[in-house]
Amino acid sequence: MAWHDKYLGEMRRNPHNWRIEQIESIARRYQVTVRKTSGSHVIFSHPDLIELLSIPAHRPIKPIYVKKFVKLIELLQGIKNENN
Repeated sequence: MAWHDKYLGEMRRNPHNWRIEQIESIARRYQVTVRKTSGSHVIFSHPDLIELLSIPAHRPIKPIYVKKFVKLIELLQGIKNENN
């Protein structure tokens, strides 16, 4: 099991106390574009998805945003599996 899969599993089980740097690292592994705004949010997008995900970069990240991020990655995994 790769480290990013391990982190995703941990995020599913416990969405508390994650940092934006950890989320950005996993996002890049899945070719998700990470865009930092001039404000306090980080925007995550992928060409295969219509929706964007905006996460406030405060510490720690609120669990609702971690759950939304996990769902975004699961959508990408589902799309990848459909194409194979």
